[in-house]
Amino acid sequence: MDRRKKVSKETTPAASKPSVVEASPSISFSEAFTVNLLCGLGLALAFFVSNNIYSIDLVTDPSLTLFLISIIQLPIVILLYSRYRLNRKKCSYLRAVGRGIIGVPVGALLNSLGAIALGAPVTFQYLPKTLYWSLMMSLFTTVPASCVLGSSWADWKRIFAHTKPNGSVEYLICLQAHGAVIGGWFGAWPMPLDWERPWQEWPISVSYGTLAGYLVALVASLGFVLAHPRLQHVKNE
Repeated sequence: MDRRKKVSKETTPAASKPSVVEASPSISFSEAFTVNLLCGLGLALAFFVSNNIYSIDLVTDPSLTLFLISIIQLPIVILLYSRYRLNRKKCSYLRAVGRGIIGVPVGALLNSLGAIALGAPVTFQYLPKTLYWSLMMSLFTTVPASCVLGSSWADWKRIFAHTKPNGSVEYLICLQAHGAVIGGWFGAWPMPLDWERPWQEWPISVSYGTLAGYLVALVASLGFVLAHPRLQHVKNE
């Protein structure tokens, strides 16, 4: 009898020990402002290079313009968001960078399939345009989450499916991804209209809508980051 009691005392604490899950990283408003500012400046630099060096824009050469946006924005997004990775003890900075790089083709594939499912042309003429638009979209949607969350499906589902970010970094990821998607959706509205404007061609208007939605989300996410501590204080009370 005494032996059974001894065994139960030894096994009970181990069985009831709660699993420790690392919370999502939180950053200050000034740091979030710096991250968003650098991302916005990356877009400005891409358009500057397109207009002043190559003398093109989204209307005259959408493929090359989208490629320049992607290639300039890629290192900025990955290097910035890899700093806020979850579980830093097990995940190094370089590993987070690697996850972000993997997220580029995966996100591009998902975005291209989604665009095609919603009516994007699939002819050979539009294939490069769809590819470069999808690369740009992946930088706004899947790449930041890949750097921070990795393969944590529960966190991906909570942020993107249930829209329940927890922490300032997740607010940046969630709002900017949703802003890009919603902006692209609104940008697609003029495409079927018979205005016969060059910017109605795929993916020009969608790209403008995506960029507008992303830029609006850059600003809006800062408001949520600023209000997040107050909301947490109200919940705790």
